[in-house]
Amino acid sequence: MIGQISRFMSNFVSRYLPDPLIFALLLTLITYFSALGLTDSTPASLVKMWGDGFWNLLAFGMQMALIVVTGHALASSGPVKNLLGITASIAKTPVQGVMLVTFIGSIACIINWGFGLVVGAMFAREVARRIPGSDYPLLIACAYIAFMTWGGGFSGSMPLLAATPGNPVAHYMVTEANPDGIIPITQTIFTGYNIFITLGLVVLLPFVTRMMFPKNGQVVTVNPALLAPEPDFQKKIGPDASVAEKMEESRLLSWIIGLLGVSYLVIYFRAKGFNITINTVNLIFLIAGILLHKTPMAYMRAVSHAAKSTAGILIQFPFYAGIQLMMEHSGLGGLITDFFIDIATKDTFPVLTFLSSAMINFAVPSGGGHWVVQGPFVIPAAQALGADLGKATMAIAYGEQWMNMAQPFWALPALAIAGLGVRDIMGYCMTALIFTAPIFLIGLWFF
Repeated sequence: MIGQISRFMSNFVSRYLPDPLIFALLLTLITYFSALGLTDSTPASLVKMWGDGFWNLLAFGMQMALIVVTGHALASSGPVKNLLGITASIAKTPVQGVMLVTFIGSIACIINWGFGLVVGAMFAREVARRIPGSDYPLLIACAYIAFMTWGGGFSGSMPLLAATPGNPVAHYMVTEANPDGIIPITQTIFTGYNIFITLGLVVLLPFVTRMMFPKNGQVVTVNPALLAPEPDFQKKIGPDASVAEKMEESRLLSWIIGLLGVSYLVIYFRAKGFNITINTVNLIFLIAGILLHKTPMAYMRAVSHAAKSTAGILIQFPFYAGIQLMMEHSGLGGLITDFFIDIATKDTFPVLTFLSSAMINFAVPSGGGHWVVQGPFVIPAAQALGADLGKATMAIAYGEQWMNMAQPFWALPALAIAGLGVRDIMGYCMTALIFTAPIFLIGLWFF
């Protein structure tokens, strides 16, 4: 049954889902006219909101471009290629490859979402290289489906923001007993319901993706050019090389810079503990890439080769920044959240919050963005109903991570690494969305 549904969804997506850029442009118009009809915003004020927000994700867009470039460059180094190959060799058949990519990717995303998103796609490519008969789009889809575990992991934006003093919703929760207005991670990440949901996904997802594997004759083989080995970025210089060339190909310079980066990371983790952010992931990838490529210019050649994959990220993120500000400042996000809250009871509140977050995720595909848009409505409502604030917070996170399977925003880095388009994978992702819904609903209702 899962296989039939995935084939139906793949056919549907290939016919009706536009390129992610068109998707972002249509969402811009839908958000604009929805806010115009449902709020008291004027046409001019909405245009101003959109324009004011357009560049709000520049820093984040740069972070995402860097994680693609540094991750791709790291994967093209000899030692990492060998490690990926050894791990990929665990799978002996195409079906085992699908399950292995899903499992490894889900564990990696629990550790850190940025790390998992990139490593999952790189690992999927390596499995496709090594196992004849692999369905390449399905393997890349598995890497993205595994991303569904990130919100309840160690880098989940929502629980980490809720545990941070001074976050945008903290003032709603300030009391004598809680002067910082925070929700500690013992009430979000390290709870029974989150452990059930997160581990449930780790166990369930490999079997769901296994059932999606096409029958004989329906496997989509990959263009061999997409799996061609990375070129050799090393350059040998002769004894008559210039001083400039010797500096460019100097291993000593790479080691010095590598030592500087490693020293910083040691100082950082001693001070912050196990606090891995997107910036630390990028720095780890960058420093490791410099060291493993051996010379500065070998690494630069690897980066230049990888940079061509960032076009989608660079052009689409500004549109989502504009959409997010329209949702936030017009009050449209609050209206959607309030609709679900108004019909909620103490028992149904987490589930209805989850559904409202899933709906808003189409326009605001960002964990931090959800906390800004939904937090000011969800937290006071949870307090009024006597609902668990930690579970209310995680319900927002779960809705965002679940609906990512129908929103191609976060698929862009994986697709950039894979060399595929959104229509190649989203049918599989939407099938995973259907069959994982019970995990979230059971965890939020019964735990």
